[in-house]
Amino acid sequence: MLMVFSITFPIFAMVVLGYVLVAMGGLKPGDMRVFGRYVMNIALPVLVFQSVASRPAAEVFQPGYMGAYLIGGLITIALGFVWFSFATDPGRRGIAVMGTTCPNSGFIGYPLMLLLYPNLAGSVLAMNMLVENAVFIPLALVLIEMGKPSGEAHPLRQVRNVLIGVIKRPLVIGIILGLVASLTGLSLPAPVMRLTGLVAASAAAPALIVIGGSLVVLPVRGNRALAGQIVLGKLIVMPLATALAVLAIMALGVPLSDDLRIAVILAAAMPMFTIYTVFSQEAGHEGVASIALLGATAASFLTLNLLLAVLI
Repeated sequence: MLMVFSITFPIFAMVVLGYVLVAMGGLKPGDMRVFGRYVMNIALPVLVFQSVASRPAAEVFQPGYMGAYLIGGLITIALGFVWFSFATDPGRRGIAVMGTTCPNSGFIGYPLMLLLYPNLAGSVLAMNMLVENAVFIPLALVLIEMGKPSGEAHPLRQVRNVLIGVIKRPLVIGIILGLVASLTGLSLPAPVMRLTGLVAASAAAPALIVIGGSLVVLPVRGNRALAGQIVLGKLIVMPLATALAVLAIMALGVPLSDDLRIAVILAAAMPMFTIYTVFSQEAGHEGVASIALLGATAASFLTLNLLLAVLI
């Protein structure tokens, strides 16, 4: 257990540091937006580009990993839709499902993978982002639209807008450019590779600072019971569903290494992404989303340590 704690301690220590810096006035809440934009628009896109471009595409994109992650997420979405159809009103159902199914792969998942599997961390991030941006987030947004009053919901239009938005995201552009370089065998000059390596290495620390600092300004008014159910769905149901998907993938004979089996279950066990409250605010339910995000981020210190103790 001490070994497991030594892995997660730097992650959550940086999150706490970010919280303390903002709470004590060392950094301003607005600084978190600047750091966040740097990580999401520059550092992580360069990271995934370098990871994909520097090795064969077949080595980066593992069908077994992506299949297990996709199946686990779809199971969680289906279970969440059924459960929250009874547990809450349609207006909050989509928000609840999004909270159970959209992990924070960039700001928490990548730094953890970097400590556990430094050679796989970039590939895991690229695969996670592809599945999340192409499937999980669009489905959740469609469910949110379906919960709006009659006449306001336009699911097909929302899907179109989401897909256009996905293609424009710097992370997805980084993946596409890296894939082109990998498939064409393009070899970048050594100075360029050193530059991308320098930028990629700068992603982890500010990402964790952003997580902690962003928690300071979250509103804590809302339906705590519903928020608790969202937290359980994200930290318990999704990793369990993904573990079942891993077993199914292995039963079908699809190759999946031990490291990737552990990585995909851990990826599913991350708390929800930080922009969860932004999506929820647009639907008028930022209160419950903020409580769920705060609770899941804090509780993940316990759940991730327990999961690592079981898996490693």
